[in-house]
Amino acid sequence: MQATLTSPFRIGDVEISNRILLAPLAGIGNWFVRLQARRHGAGLAVSEMVSSFALHHRNRRTLDELLVIDPAEHPVSVQLFGHDPEAMRSAARIAAEAGADLIDINMGCPVRKVCKTGAGAALLSDHDLAVRLATAAIEGSQRPVTVKLRSGREPGDDSGMELAVRLAGAGVAAIAFHPRPASVQHAGSPDRGLVRELVDRVDVPVIVSGGLRSAADARRAYDASGAAAVMIARGALGNPWIFEELAGRRAASPRPDEVMRELRWVMDRAEQHFGAARAAPYLRKFYPWYLERLGLPKRANRPLQSASTLAQARDLVARLARPDTDVHDRAPTRFAGALAPAPA
Repeated sequence: MQATLTSPFRIGDVEISNRILLAPLAGIGNWFVRLQARRHGAGLAVSEMVSSFALHHRNRRTLDELLVIDPAEHPVSVQLFGHDPEAMRSAARIAAEAGADLIDINMGCPVRKVCKTGAGAALLSDHDLAVRLATAAIEGSQRPVTVKLRSGREPGDDSGMELAVRLAGAGVAAIAFHPRPASVQHAGSPDRGLVRELVDRVDVPVIVSGGLRSAADARRAYDASGAAAVMIARGALGNPWIFEELAGRRAASPRPDEVMRELRWVMDRAEQHFGAARAAPYLRKFYPWYLERLGLPKRANRPLQSASTLAQARDLVARLARPDTDVHDRAPTRFAGALAPAPA
């Protein structure tokens, strides 16, 4: 009988408090995004992709920004990508020394600039190299190593399935499986039957990912696949409450004041991490996700995208949150008043 999503499980010697995980989010999953997921009930959060070469060569910005781990995050996983086993061995050791409890290797990213280096989904075509990379990470980190991969490179290709079986036999502690070919990226429907097939073929936890936009999607995928856990990616963007839903801690959608409070929390953490000047452009990707949660139309996001400083963005958010601003009113004039820049 399949365990409940709220029951603990182990990846290697690391106990995870539940089976609801945050996926690695490229360009997004830094320490405060991971901490946010943990605050709302995720059992584990995985970092955004980190270059093994950048760590191996001790790139200062990579070390100072991408390896920041908050004490409240543990257990935490750091995802690495690359194609050189010695660089992977070194990078895994550095990530472990920085506090990573687990190491994850990306073998499914379909982005061209990653694949053309021989990393990401390109490894679905070179199983020997993929196994050497995983072995190097295990040896370098002395931590449980997991791998996230796709079912194949093209439709009808089962190379990801076969690679996953080899990796499990080589000592990888868990497999996060996205059952769509890399070439389609996020189009089409994931084949949950492939996940169930993999579950039957390996003796390590299989984590289902891909296409989990809502708590209902995640529950259906968990039930259909027989997986050990679910891994939420896009469904968590601007919606950390999805973890509370899956953990049984929330039934209703967040109130507008909860959404605004969470957005301000993200803004504060971004300023803490990047400084005000760099936080201002960085946060532009976050605003649409939170305004969508408020039921606002896309045009309501324009002033925030145009804000040149974090102070201006804070002012816009503060006026949006005023009690006399009905965030569910879709009249353009109301939004113009709520989000118009303050007079100079």
